Amino acid sequence: MTTELTKADQIAHINTLLPPCVTVLGGELTDFDRDQSTCEMRFEVTEQFCHSGNVVQGGNVTVMLDAAMAHAVFATLGGFVGLPSLEIKVSFLAPTLAGPATAHGRVVKLGRSIAFLEGSLFNSEGELAATATSTAKVIRSK
Repeated sequence: MTTELTKADQIAHINTLLPPCVTVLGGELTDFDRDQSTCEMRFEVTEQFCHSGNVVQGGNVTVMLDAAMAHAVFATLGGFVGLPSLEIKVSFLAPTLAGPATAHGRVVKLGRSIAFLEGSLFNSEGELAATATSTAKVIRSK
């Protein structure tokens, strides 16, 4: 007899598999919606990832957006696949300071081998701080 994991169990399992580039930024998956092809991740960024004025460096903002977009694909497919980025564009709209941040990822279109993705990052004030679009290659296991 097989028992299906609860959503909370699935989230907990996924969080054990996060790569170091996400966990070092205090990242964790907090929610996903398979039907909507979306996910939410929270981050707790420390000052070591900031430059002048306690502003999170842009590459780290990109990591948070990229992680959320990738996990939207993983949620949609119900598991991990290879997902190298082919292109990513980030727009920085407001400062992201050390502390909490929330990223949302969404699959715009998922083909057999290419995914088109969107991401949004909200700073600790709940203000939209950055957006991203990405094209990624989907490498499915055989």
